[in-house]
Amino acid sequence: MKAEQAKKLADQALESLAAALEQGQSDAMKTFLAAVSRFYRYSFGNIMLIASQKPDATRVAGFQTWKSFGRYVKKGEKGIVIIAPMVIRPKGDERSYEGEDDDRTILRFRAVYVFDVSQTDGAPLPEPASVSGDPTGYTERLKAFVAARGITLLYLSDLDATVQLGHADGASYGGKIALRGDLPSAEAFSVLVHELAHEMLHRKDSGERPSKTVRETEAEAVAFIVSQAIGLDTNSASSDYIQLYAGNKDTLAASLDRIQRTAAEIIEAVSEQTASDTDDFQAAA
Repeated sequence: MKAEQAKKLADQALESLAAALEQGQSDAMKTFLAAVSRFYRYSFGNIMLIASQKPDATRVAGFQTWKSFGRYVKKGEKGIVIIAPMVIRPKGDERSYEGEDDDRTILRFRAVYVFDVSQTDGAPLPEPASVSGDPTGYTERLKAFVAARGITLLYLSDLDATVQLGHADGASYGGKIALRGDLPSAEAFSVLVHELAHEMLHRKDSGERPSKTVRETEAEAVAFIVSQAIGLDTNSASSDYIQLYAGNKDTLAASLDRIQRTAAEIIEAVSEQTASDTDDFQAAA
Protein backbone atom coordinates (compact mmCIF):
# COMPACT_ATOMS: atom_id res chain seq x y z
CA MET A 1 0.00 0.00 0.00
CA LYS A 2 1.26 3.49 -0.86
CA ALA A 3 1.36 6.41 1.56
CA GLU A 4 -1.36 8.20 -0.40
CA GLN A 5 -3.68 5.24 0.06
CA ALA A 6 -2.92 5.11 3.78
CA LYS A 7 -3.68 8.82 4.10
CA LYS A 8 -6.97 8.23 2.32
CA LEU A 9 -7.79 5.52 4.88
CA ALA A 10 -7.08 8.00 7.69
CA ASP A 11 -9.37 10.57 6.05
CA GLN A 12 -12.10 7.97 5.72
CA ALA A 13 -11.71 7.06 9.39
CA LEU A 14 -12.10 10.73 10.35
CA GLU A 15 -15.17 11.01 8.14
CA SER A 16 -16.67 7.93 9.80
CA LEU A 17 -16.05 9.41 13.24
CA ALA A 18 -17.63 12.70 12.21
CA ALA A 19 -20.63 10.88 10.75
CA ALA A 20 -21.07 8.86 13.95
CA LEU A 21 -20.99 12.02 16.06
CA GLU A 22 -23.45 13.73 13.74
CA GLN A 23 -25.83 10.80 14.33
CA GLY A 24 -25.41 11.11 18.09
CA GLN A 25 -23.20 8.03 18.49
CA SER A 26 -20.94 9.50 21.16
CA ASP A 27 -19.31 6.19 22.13
CA ALA A 28 -17.28 6.45 18.92
CA MET A 29 -15.44 9.46 20.33
CA LYS A 30 -14.74 7.78 23.67
CA THR A 31 -13.35 4.76 21.81
CA PHE A 32 -11.01 7.03 19.86
CA LEU A 33 -9.85 8.88 22.98
CA ALA A 34 -9.14 5.53 24.65
CA ALA A 35 -6.98 4.65 21.64
CA VAL A 36 -5.06 7.90 22.12
CA SER A 37 -4.31 6.87 25.72
CA ARG A 38 -2.71 3.65 24.43
CA PHE A 39 -0.88 5.12 21.43
CA TYR A 40 -0.28 8.70 22.59
CA ARG A 41 3.15 8.97 20.96
CA TYR A 42 1.77 8.27 17.53
CA SER A 43 0.53 11.10 15.35
CA PHE A 44 -3.17 11.92 15.26
CA GLY A 45 -3.45 10.44 11.76
CA ASN A 46 -1.78 7.17 12.72
CA ILE A 47 -4.04 6.79 15.76
CA MET A 48 -7.00 7.17 13.42
CA LEU A 49 -5.53 4.44 11.22
CA ILE A 50 -4.90 2.01 14.08
CA ALA A 51 -8.29 2.60 15.70
CA SER A 52 -10.16 2.15 12.43
CA GLN A 53 -8.35 -1.04 11.37
CA LYS A 54 -8.09 -2.75 14.77
CA PRO A 55 -10.13 -1.00 17.48
CA ASP A 56 -9.07 -3.50 20.15
CA ALA A 57 -5.32 -3.02 19.56
CA THR A 58 -3.36 -2.45 22.78
CA ARG A 59 0.34 -2.64 21.85
CA VAL A 60 1.70 -2.53 18.32
CA ALA A 61 5.12 -2.92 16.70
CA GLY A 62 6.68 -3.87 13.38
CA PHE A 63 7.54 -7.44 12.36
CA GLN A 64 11.25 -7.11 13.15
CA THR A 65 10.63 -5.35 16.45
CA TRP A 66 8.44 -8.22 17.63
CA LYS A 67 11.26 -10.62 16.69
CA SER A 68 13.67 -8.65 18.85
CA PHE A 69 11.31 -9.21 21.79
CA GLY A 70 11.24 -12.94 21.16
CA ARG A 71 7.81 -12.92 19.57
CA TYR A 72 6.67 -13.68 16.03
CA VAL A 73 3.64 -12.68 14.00
CA LYS A 74 1.12 -15.49 13.61
CA LYS A 75 0.70 -16.90 10.14
CA GLY A 76 -2.11 -15.25 8.17
CA GLU A 77 -2.34 -12.14 10.35
CA LYS A 78 -3.10 -8.92 8.48
CA GLY A 79 -0.88 -5.94 9.27
CA ILE A 80 -2.14 -2.55 10.42
CA VAL A 81 -1.01 0.11 7.99
CA ILE A 82 0.40 3.39 9.35
CA ILE A 83 2.41 6.22 7.80
CA ALA A 84 6.11 6.66 8.59
CA PRO A 85 8.50 9.51 7.61
CA MET A 86 11.47 8.82 5.36
CA VAL A 87 14.36 11.24 4.73
CA ILE A 88 15.79 11.16 1.21
CA ARG A 89 19.04 12.75 0.05
CA PRO A 90 19.42 13.34 -3.69
CA LYS A 91 21.87 11.02 -5.45
CA GLY A 92 25.44 12.31 -5.58
CA ASP A 93 24.72 14.82 -2.81
CA GLU A 94 27.55 14.44 -0.32
CA ARG A 95 28.58 16.76 2.49
CA SER A 96 31.93 18.47 1.85
CA TYR A 97 32.95 17.94 5.46
CA GLU A 98 31.58 16.27 8.54
CA GLY A 99 29.05 18.34 10.45
CA GLU A 100 27.98 20.48 7.50
CA ASP A 101 24.32 21.44 7.60
CA ASP A 102 22.41 19.64 4.89
CA ASP A 103 19.30 21.55 3.84
CA ARG A 104 18.87 19.54 0.62
CA THR A 105 17.30 16.47 2.21
CA ILE A 106 13.71 15.68 1.25
CA LEU A 107 11.09 14.40 3.66
CA ARG A 108 8.74 11.78 2.25
CA PHE A 109 6.21 9.44 3.80
CA ARG A 110 5.68 5.74 3.24
CA ALA A 111 3.15 3.17 4.35
CA VAL A 112 4.45 0.57 6.81
CA TYR A 113 2.76 -2.26 8.68
CA VAL A 114 2.59 -2.94 12.40
CA PHE A 115 0.94 -5.79 14.32
CA ASP A 116 -0.89 -5.84 17.63
CA VAL A 117 0.42 -8.05 20.43
CA SER A 118 -2.72 -10.20 20.02
CA GLN A 119 -1.48 -11.08 16.53
CA THR A 120 1.78 -12.50 17.88
CA ASP A 121 3.01 -15.47 19.88
CA GLY A 122 6.20 -16.05 21.82
CA ALA A 123 7.99 -14.77 24.90
CA PRO A 124 5.82 -12.97 27.47
CA LEU A 125 6.11 -9.19 27.73
CA PRO A 126 6.35 -7.22 30.98
CA GLU A 127 2.98 -5.94 32.10
CA PRO A 128 2.59 -2.15 32.10
CA ALA A 129 2.34 -0.49 35.50
CA SER A 130 -1.18 0.14 36.81
CA VAL A 131 -2.20 2.51 39.58
CA SER A 132 -5.88 1.43 39.83
CA GLY A 133 -6.98 4.32 42.03
CA ASP A 134 -3.96 5.86 43.77
CA PRO A 135 -1.92 8.10 41.44
CA THR A 136 0.39 9.45 44.17
CA GLY A 137 3.68 9.13 42.27
CA TYR A 138 2.14 10.43 39.08
CA THR A 139 0.62 13.38 40.93
CA GLU A 140 4.01 14.44 42.28
CA ARG A 141 5.53 14.33 38.77
CA LEU A 142 2.51 16.23 37.45
CA LYS A 143 3.02 18.96 40.06
CA ALA A 144 6.69 19.17 39.09
CA PHE A 145 5.69 19.57 35.43
CA VAL A 146 3.23 22.33 36.35
CA ALA A 147 5.93 24.15 38.33
CA ALA A 148 8.46 23.74 35.49
CA ARG A 149 6.05 25.57 33.20
CA GLY A 150 5.99 28.52 35.60
CA ILE A 151 2.43 27.86 36.75
CA THR A 152 1.51 28.50 40.38
CA LEU A 153 -0.60 25.78 41.98
CA LEU A 154 -2.93 26.67 44.88
CA TYR A 155 -4.99 24.31 47.01
CA LEU A 156 -7.96 26.07 48.54
CA SER A 157 -9.81 25.38 51.77
CA ASP A 158 -13.59 24.98 51.73
CA LEU A 159 -14.05 28.65 52.54
CA ASP A 160 -11.62 29.88 49.89
CA ALA A 161 -13.05 27.44 47.33
CA THR A 162 -16.57 28.75 47.89
CA VAL A 163 -15.40 32.27 47.10
CA GLN A 164 -13.02 31.54 44.21
CA LEU A 165 -14.33 28.33 42.64
CA GLY A 166 -18.03 28.24 43.41
CA HIS A 167 -19.27 24.77 42.50
CA ALA A 168 -16.17 23.93 40.41
CA ASP A 169 -13.36 21.65 41.59
CA GLY A 170 -10.65 23.69 39.92
CA ALA A 171 -9.95 26.72 37.75
CA SER A 172 -7.25 28.01 35.40
CA TYR A 173 -6.36 31.70 35.60
CA GLY A 174 -3.46 31.96 33.16
CA GLY A 175 -0.24 31.22 35.04
CA LYS A 176 -2.15 30.03 38.10
CA ILE A 177 -4.28 26.96 38.86
CA ALA A 178 -6.57 26.72 41.90
CA LEU A 179 -7.92 23.38 43.13
CA ARG A 180 -10.12 22.33 46.02
CA GLY A 181 -7.96 20.91 48.75
CA ASP A 182 -10.30 18.11 49.81
CA LEU A 183 -10.58 16.12 46.58
CA PRO A 184 -9.85 12.35 46.56
CA SER A 185 -6.41 11.61 45.07
CA ALA A 186 -7.63 10.21 41.74
CA GLU A 187 -10.09 13.08 41.25
CA ALA A 188 -7.46 15.65 42.22
CA PHE A 189 -5.10 14.22 39.58
CA SER A 190 -7.77 14.35 36.87
CA VAL A 191 -8.87 17.89 37.77
CA LEU A 192 -5.27 19.11 37.77
CA VAL A 193 -4.72 17.62 34.30
CA HIS A 194 -7.94 19.29 33.12
CA GLU A 195 -6.84 22.72 34.35
CA LEU A 196 -3.30 22.22 33.04
CA ALA A 197 -4.79 21.43 29.63
CA HIS A 198 -6.54 24.81 29.74
CA GLU A 199 -3.21 26.48 30.53
CA MET A 200 -1.47 24.71 27.65
CA LEU A 201 -4.25 25.00 25.08
CA HIS A 202 -6.42 28.00 25.84
CA ARG A 203 -4.33 30.63 27.59
CA LYS A 204 -2.38 31.67 24.52
CA ASP A 205 -2.51 35.23 23.21
CA SER A 206 -2.22 34.28 19.53
CA GLY A 207 -4.78 32.47 17.42
CA GLU A 208 -8.53 32.25 17.56
CA ARG A 209 -9.87 30.55 20.67
CA PRO A 210 -12.55 27.88 20.29
CA SER A 211 -15.89 28.27 22.03
CA LYS A 212 -16.19 27.72 25.78
CA THR A 213 -17.97 24.40 25.16
CA VAL A 214 -15.13 23.14 22.96
CA ARG A 215 -12.49 24.43 25.40
CA GLU A 216 -14.08 22.55 28.29
CA THR A 217 -14.53 19.40 26.22
CA GLU A 218 -10.92 19.51 24.98
CA ALA A 219 -9.63 19.85 28.54
CA GLU A 220 -11.85 17.00 29.74
CA ALA A 221 -10.69 14.82 26.82
CA VAL A 222 -7.04 15.44 27.76
CA ALA A 223 -7.82 14.50 31.38
CA PHE A 224 -9.59 11.33 30.18
CA ILE A 225 -6.63 10.28 28.02
CA VAL A 226 -3.95 10.96 30.65
CA SER A 227 -5.95 9.25 33.40
CA GLN A 228 -6.51 6.18 31.21
CA ALA A 229 -2.85 6.10 30.21
CA ILE A 230 -1.68 5.77 33.83
CA GLY A 231 -4.36 3.22 34.74
CA LEU A 232 -7.01 5.33 36.47
CA ASP A 233 -10.69 4.62 36.05
CA THR A 234 -12.52 7.56 34.49
CA ASN A 235 -16.20 8.24 35.03
CA SER A 236 -16.78 10.85 32.34
CA ALA A 237 -19.81 10.24 30.15
CA SER A 238 -19.15 9.45 26.50
CA SER A 239 -21.99 11.81 25.56
CA ASP A 240 -19.86 14.75 26.78
CA TYR A 241 -17.29 14.26 24.02
CA ILE A 242 -19.78 14.65 21.21
CA GLN A 243 -19.47 18.39 21.82
CA LEU A 244 -16.10 18.38 20.05
CA TYR A 245 -17.97 18.05 16.77
CA ALA A 246 -19.59 21.22 15.52
CA GLY A 247 -20.55 20.08 12.03
CA ASN A 248 -17.11 20.62 10.49
CA LYS A 249 -14.70 17.73 9.89
CA ASP A 250 -11.64 19.96 9.62
CA THR A 251 -12.46 21.69 12.91
CA LEU A 252 -12.88 18.28 14.55
CA ALA A 253 -9.51 17.13 13.20
CA ALA A 254 -7.78 20.26 14.47
CA SER A 255 -9.32 19.79 17.92
CA LEU A 256 -8.35 16.11 18.11
CA ASP A 257 -4.82 16.95 17.02
CA ARG A 258 -4.51 19.55 19.82
CA ILE A 259 -5.88 17.04 22.33
CA GLN A 260 -3.45 14.29 21.27
CA ARG A 261 -0.38 16.56 21.35
CA THR A 262 -1.25 18.03 24.75
CA ALA A 263 -2.08 14.66 26.31
CA ALA A 264 1.14 13.15 24.93
CA GLU A 265 3.26 15.92 26.45
CA ILE A 266 1.65 15.48 29.87
CA ILE A 267 1.90 11.67 29.78
CA GLU A 268 5.58 11.88 28.89
CA ALA A 269 6.12 14.22 31.83
CA VAL A 270 4.36 12.05 34.43
CA SER A 271 5.37 8.62 33.14
CA GLU A 272 8.00 6.59 34.95
CA GLN A 273 9.23 5.33 31.59
CA THR A 274 11.53 7.38 29.40
CA ALA A 275 10.82 7.91 25.73
CA SER A 276 13.45 5.31 24.82
CA ASP A 277 11.57 2.68 26.85
CA THR A 278 8.55 3.00 24.61
CA ASP A 279 10.12 3.88 21.25
CA ASP A 280 10.03 0.24 20.13
CA PHE A 281 6.24 0.29 20.39
CA GLN A 282 5.40 3.91 19.64
CA ALA A 283 6.94 6.02 16.92
CA ALA A 284 5.62 9.46 16.10
CA ALA A 285 4.92 9.68 12.40
